[in-house]
Amino acid sequence: MKRSLFVIVLLAGLAACGEKPQALETNKHDSAAYTGTGKAFTQPDWKPGDKASWESHLKAREQYGQNDYTRMQ
Repeated sequence: MKRSLFVIVLLAGLAACGEKPQALETNKHDSAAYTGTGKAFTQPDWKPGDKASWESHLKAREQYGQNDYTRMQ
């Protein structure tokens, strides 16, 4: 009984030592959001790479699409 318990504990300990490290990896080649995706499905008046246009679209969507006070009218 003691021997089988020892073997189980030993195997559990060895299994824990064999785990791979779980490090957080990020994409190093990430680009800014306003540069676009290269796909044709964009808003008609937005130009990929234009940061000011991107920010104005975000403000408009924030104000009119996600603001519950303006949606109630």
